[in-house]
Amino acid sequence: MPVQRVVLNSRPGNNGVPVPAHFRLEETTLAPDLEDGEVLVRTLCLSVDPYMRCRMNEDTGVGYVTPWQLSECVDGGGVGVVESSRCSACSEGDVVTSFNWPWQTKAVMKGSALQKVDPQVVDGHLSYFLGAVGITGLTALLGVREKGNVTKGANQTMVVSGAAGACGSVAGQIGRLDGCVRAVGICGSEEKCRALVDDCGFSAAINYRKEDIPAKLQELCPDGIDVYFDNVGGGISDTVIAQMNNNSHVILCGQISQYNKDVPYPPPLSEEIQETLRRKNITRERFTVLNYMNKADAALCELSQLVKSRHINVLETVVEGIEKMGDAFCSMMKGGNIGKQIIKISE
Repeated sequence: MPVQRVVLNSRPGNNGVPVPAHFRLEETTLAPDLEDGEVLVRTLCLSVDPYMRCRMNEDTGVGYVTPWQLSECVDGGGVGVVESSRCSACSEGDVVTSFNWPWQTKAVMKGSALQKVDPQVVDGHLSYFLGAVGITGLTALLGVREKGNVTKGANQTMVVSGAAGACGSVAGQIGRLDGCVRAVGICGSEEKCRALVDDCGFSAAINYRKEDIPAKLQELCPDGIDVYFDNVGGGISDTVIAQMNNNSHVILCGQISQYNKDVPYPPPLSEEIQETLRRKNITRERFTVLNYMNKADAALCELSQLVKSRHINVLETVVEGIEKMGDAFCSMMKGGNIGKQIIKISE
């Protein structure tokens, strides 16, 4: 059976910026017969995410994800439908998902590696299993709940960097639902600013490419900043931390501004910022959602209800065709997406 797949063609190096040529589209074939425990799946949609940048290196620098291998099929979050099965847990027609889905139009996978999902949970929007009702939504919800110390009635202000991305756009909405009186997003275009305010209910948004971030933060956060959901790191985060209140909280979720640099994770802070954290008793703790998977089922149920009731609006950027995987990944790394970057592979 002929299929198309995407392999890692070359590595950008620890200080390199990824380009589409680092990926290569190939034709391959699948064996016609399944072995016991295997299923044949047709890929419906795939996800590209910032954490994947470290998988392009020989060493990811973290213990919970492995590097992609040269000339081998790339993998990540995916959703598909079972076309045939020799696994008792999977039947033909089942919709399934996996965190390690190969970037192929069709694939033979172990049924035990797949999670069966109910399309009704997302009102038929199957790509949501890769975003707001998947690992991305879990990261936003549990990050805010476990590290944000949001308290109803406490007049708290939340700032989110990378706010128009898949995780940030949900995190700001969770902050508002949980009791923050203000949620201010930092993003990179006027279109993104509009989406955050008009579609996601943020109080305001700052375009870091055009606006004076310190001045805008002072204007939009007159009572200071109590919770900072940090997706980007670098100079933007230093600016936010400088305006945080005593006993406030940084949720260290991502550092996308640093991912193309050969620095440890989390990247080191300047002495000045470290002193600010100490002087103001600001907690800044790394958040890794995989450490909280015992809470995943209940959180996913809540996310499903919030999405279906429109208390959370989902932003997505969708492109079609497996040949666009490399382009979509590189665009996402440069902030070309609004919300979750999805690649639609088949109907």
